[in-house]
Amino acid sequence: MGKRVCPWWLGYFLANPLRRLLRADPQLSNYVREGMTVLEPGPGMGYFTPELARLVGAKGRIIAVDVQARMLAGLRRRVAKAGLSERVDARLAPADSMGLADLAGRIDFTLAVAVVHEFPSAERFFAEVSQASKPGATVLLVEPAGHVQPNEFETELQAAARAGLAVVERPAIRRSHRALLRKG
Repeated sequence: MGKRVCPWWLGYFLANPLRRLLRADPQLSNYVREGMTVLEPGPGMGYFTPELARLVGAKGRIIAVDVQARMLAGLRRRVAKAGLSERVDARLAPADSMGLADLAGRIDFTLAVAVVHEFPSAERFFAEVSQASKPGATVLLVEPAGHVQPNEFETELQAAARAGLAVVERPAIRRSHRALLRKG
């Protein structure tokens, strides 16, 4: 990852529950079911991770991938406090990749919130997500309107399409560019 990576110390603010007052979050129960394997790239300190872990249940798995060790340390503390550590695989990724080769064809759902614009290449991001995803898997792509311009978001969608991920829905999430993608 690299272009505009969120500083680790900002992770404390982003993981704060008061964040829900400032912005609308995706309704994750619309996308995640018990037993799923979920990829969460760029989870920071785990704002969404505990909810995802509860939704996948004891037989599901969350693969949380970040380039910052301090963010992952915060995430691990959050899921441990919630008693959900056994459901979360927190991975430190190299700067130019997510390191997902071992997950080829295993991911059911990817939650990509405010992360693609931080990755060095949207092409690479979506290629890795597509390779890790099962046929029919979905990706919820959400980018903050304050950080990503509409034309940049459209460029991301074009990169997703080249990786075999088609837009199937535009869910309503305030202050965001968003799309639900499906692997063909």
